[in-house]
Amino acid sequence: MSEKEEVLAVVSASIGRRAIGIGALWVLVFLLFYIALFESPTFGWRLFLVALGGGSLWMAELMRKATSLHLELTMTELRDSSGTCLARIEDIQGMDRGVFAFKPSNGFLLTLSRSAPRTWQPGMWWRIGRRVGVGGMTPGSQTKPMAEIISAIIAQRGK
Repeated sequence: MSEKEEVLAVVSASIGRRAIGIGALWVLVFLLFYIALFESPTFGWRLFLVALGGGSLWMAELMRKATSLHLELTMTELRDSSGTCLARIEDIQGMDRGVFAFKPSNGFLLTLSRSAPRTWQPGMWWRIGRRVGVGGMTPGSQTKPMAEIISAIIAQRGK
């Protein structure tokens, strides 16, 4: 493994947060289907609740798949364990970790120099245009060091 491909930091979803997040969605699915089958007043509401339950079931599966992966930071890129590149280090212009930043919980927001395709991995990261949000079901004890390493790389590059 070359020095540029050495993994500097890893972030993964904690088991407890995964259980609570995915479990909450499963409870929602159960409640929506229960209400649709046994409590719904009209056919229109019944159809709406089943569709909403199906959407919630789909979201729970997306979250389960996304949070089974982990994020890796190297000197060249930030990627997930499936190989998807979230951001190339050379494209990162800035980072926001502030309290009022539009970022995921326990995470950070990257601003890129160029736009990238929109994508979302519930509970782990999202990308819209030039913004990448990292965090959600990730513990701050992992995302904070990753953010500090990225900040150090950006500062070193600026010299």
